Amino acid sequence: MSVEVNNETEWDLDATEFVALISFCLEQLYVSPAAEVNLMMVDMATMTDLHIRWMDLPGPTDVLSFPMDELTPGQEGQPSAGGMLGDIVLCPDVAAEQARDAGHSAVEEMLLLTVHGLLHLLGFDHVTEEEEKTMFTLQRRLLLSFLAQR
Repeated sequence: MSVEVNNETEWDLDATEFVALISFCLEQLYVSPAAEVNLMMVDMATMTDLHIRWMDLPGPTDVLSFPMDELTPGQEGQPSAGGMLGDIVLCPDVAAEQARDAGHSAVEEMLLLTVHGLLHLLGFDHVTEEEEKTMFTLQRRLLLSFLAQR
């Protein structure tokens, strides 16, 4: 798996933790080892611009996902095809605000948002109640499993 992390912010983050998290999730979801993912950390101004440009919504958001090759999870013994999964763009400043409200650390929020963005790249969504339940249950299971094995 090729996972690249590009931190364009003032935040001092351990890129290896994010690489490990994405790699763990992709393995758990039987995504081909030939899959590529990029994670970019950006400031509020950049995220605001992206949010307006791509979602036509005002202000910054926490995470955006830009799927490329429309890969989906595989199954045990049948991994998905290889290719460019896509880009996850994360705003640590927004994540930190959300973390304060939720009562956990900014890094924990960023890890959660990374899993959330990754699931969007794999075709998961939360438009309907059923989709939200499926996605958020999987998101929680993946993050807790990753944190338990650290």
